[in-house]
Order: sequence, then C-alpha cells, then structure tokens
Amino acid sequence: MSPISATEAQPLEAGSEGYRKANLALFVAGFACFAMLYGTQPILPLLVEVFGVAPATASLSVSAGTITLAAMLIPASVLSDRFGRQQLMRWSLVAAALFATLAALVTDFTQLLVLRGLLGIAIAGVPAAAMAYLGEEIAPSAQGRAMGLYIAGNAFGGMSGRFISALLTDLADWRFGLAALGILGAIAALVFWRALPVSHHFRRRSIALPALWRDIRSVYGDRGLPWLFVTAFLLMGSFVGFYNFLGFRLVADPFGLSPAWLGAIFLMYVIGSWASAWAGRLADRIGRRNVLWVMISVAAGGLFVTLADHLLPIVAGLALFTFGFFGAHSIASGWVSRRAGEQRALAAAIYLSSYYMGGSVLGSSTGLAWTMGAWPGVVAMLACTMGAVLLVSLRLRAIPRKDAPPTAALAA
Repeated sequence: MSPISATEAQPLEAGSEGYRKANLALFVAGFACFAMLYGTQPILPLLVEVFGVAPATASLSVSAGTITLAAMLIPASVLSDRFGRQQLMRWSLVAAALFATLAALVTDFTQLLVLRGLLGIAIAGVPAAAMAYLGEEIAPSAQGRAMGLYIAGNAFGGMSGRFISALLTDLADWRFGLAALGILGAIAALVFWRALPVSHHFRRRSIALPALWRDIRSVYGDRGLPWLFVTAFLLMGSFVGFYNFLGFRLVADPFGLSPAWLGAIFLMYVIGSWASAWAGRLADRIGRRNVLWVMISVAAGGLFVTLADHLLPIVAGLALFTFGFFGAHSIASGWVSRRAGEQRALAAAIYLSSYYMGGSVLGSSTGLAWTMGAWPGVVAMLACTMGAVLLVSLRLRAIPRKDAPPTAALAA
C-alpha cells in the first residue's frame, strides 16, 4: 500500500473536491435506499387485489423491510468496523438494487415478502456505516452540514420512491414501478462506487465478543449517547404516529380528501430535506445543543396547529412538524457520530435501531389514541412524547462536550 500523503491525511474540509464527492455519494446512497425501501407503500391497495391478501397482510411488504433493517443495523456496524465503511456500503447498495429489481418478478406474495426482507438486510449496511464514515473523514467544522445533506437524501428518497412507484404503476404496471426503483438503485450504486473518496482515517476494530462488549459498555457509559438514543426513539415514534393517523382525519368530514390528495402529503418531505441541510449548517455555526431543542419546539408547535378545523392551518402545522422533525433528527444523528469517537459505527447503529423501533412501537400505539379520542387524542399522546423529547434535549444541553473541559460545556 502506498503511503498516505499529507493532503490525503487531512479531514475533508467544506468546499474541497473530496468533500463535494463524499456529499454526492452519500446523498445518492441515502436517496436510493429509502426510495427502494418505501416503494410498495403507495401501491398497497393494488397488492391486496393482485395477491388476494388482507390490507394488514399487504402492509407487511413495507414492514418486512423496515424490521430486517432495524434488526441488522448493529451486526452491519460490527462488519463495518472489521471490513471498512466503504466496502460495506458499496456492496450493500449493489445487493439492495438486485433484491429490489427481483421483487418485480415475483409470482406470489410470499416471494415478495422474502425479497423485501432481504432488501432491508442489504440496506442496513448503508446507514450503519454512513454516519461513521462522515465522522471519520469529514472535518469537525463541516460534519453538521454533511450529516444534514445525508439525512436530506434519505428524506427525499423516501418521498420520491413513493411518488415514482405510484406514478409508474398508474402509467404502466406495479411491476414496472418496482423494477424502476431497482434500476434507480443500480445507478446509485454506480455513482456511489465512483464518487465516494477512499477512507483514510478508518481503523480496523476487532469483532471478537469481548471487544464488542467493551465497545457497548463504552457507548452506554457515555453521559450523552444514551439520551440521544432516547431522542431517536421518541422523535421517530412521534413522526410515524403523526403521519399514520393524520390521513384518517383528512379523509373524514369536513375535509373528505381523496386518496390522490392524501398521497400529496408526502411532498412535505421536500421541506424535511431542506430542513435537514439547513439545521446541519446552523449547528455547525452555533452548536448542536443550541439548535436541537429549538427544532423540537418547532415540531411541537406544528402539532398543536393541526388541531384547527380548517385545511390551510392543518397543512401549515404539518409543514412545521415535518421541518422540526427532520432538523432535529439531522442534529441528533450528527451528534452521535461526533460524540462516539472510535465506537461511532456501533453508536450510529444503536441510534438508528432506536429510531426504527420508536417508529414501530409508538407509531402503532398512536392508533389507540385515535380510537379513543380521534385527532385530539392523537395530539394529546404525541404532545406527551414531544414534551419528553424536549426535556431530553434540555438535559443534553447541560452535558459537557466529551472532548472539552467543563468550562467549554456550552461551546458546541
């Protein structure tokens, strides 16, 4: 191996060619992964008709991927510690594109579920390694905006995958829509393979159980990281619960929106993409602890605005909630990578596992609030979860930086 030059040894600074390439590669990777992951959501009614399954069963085509993704994040982070961030992300994208394309060729629903589960397993390698890569290769002064752009790619991909799948299904066939997402994944893998700068700061770590246990103890022994994991659980749980049941309100009187108009709700993810990048840049300037609680407060304010009886303020509240959520998620995820040090891959995986677990547990539990109290009941429940995460963000604000003396506690 040739020696690393002094220039290569330096972290990637904002504005440099390597920084731009890293942002492009990770934006494209996040976009493709979440486009493929959520591609079946808008065509669930059609899957009920095609395969003769119940609506709840059809929804497994989405949850099969998210469940296996959550389950594989920690194992994938361990593999990235042993074999490298770059290699794991490359092959994860290739495998994901393959499974997404094969899903368009299935002959029964069981085959579709198996391939969607395999898709989630493959995708896990990208988020499990991406946050660690950014923490290792990007200069500390630019990590916030880089993480924000990566989260923006995730949000934009989740929105676009739903839209592309629905549009192409209407124009041609559901198989054509799913195949298009697989092809999109293959293109993303090619761009990623060529664009991502080589890792110069990765240090291989042992994956032996004693070493892994030491890393887990180190992560949970940190004063801030466990609170960030709680933040992820509460944030995503609130977000999924909000989006799951706002649709039930808007199809009922006095709004009576059609399914097509309800689908337009996901266009709010555009606001989330912009919020992620904007909040990351703001955090780089004034510090994560000074921005996180503000973003959570914005989301909570938007939640209460949706109690209005007119559509326009409800849409405005939806926009505020989405803006605050993605801004807070961008800051919290970047904070994990910055604080975890050598255990950043494991910490990132635990953060994301908490994130998707919150979406599953709280997102489903919000249904009980809807049954008992309709939309005011949902708002009451989510106000409690958002209040809890706001308290956690204030607790994080008081925790000193890991790499600074106590007098610098509020510096970043």
